[in-house]
Amino acid sequence: MYSHERSLVKKLEGKPFALLGINSDQTRHGVKDALKRENITWRSWWDGGSTGGPIASAYGVRAWPTIYVLDADGVIRYVNVRGHDLDNAVDTLLKEVEGI
Repeated sequence: MYSHERSLVKKLEGKPFALLGINSDQTRHGVKDALKRENITWRSWWDGGSTGGPIASAYGVRAWPTIYVLDADGVIRYVNVRGHDLDNAVDTLLKEVEGI
């Protein structure tokens, strides 16, 4: 999964796109290790050390990983799309923003 996310971040550099991560690792140190080990370069937050942290709870996350794709207004438009479907979702939203 991380390799696809890395390629997406690289491909969309300079576009109105941001990838954000929420991590449920038990400790902040665990998150830092994972970020380094997996070469995660995008913003990522520690969610209090459990899958029931405040961010996951606010978004109703029930399984990990959960992927939300938000539009330019912050509205969740896609849930749990991966691979080619994720690419298509992002491309669709970028076209909307760019007026294509």
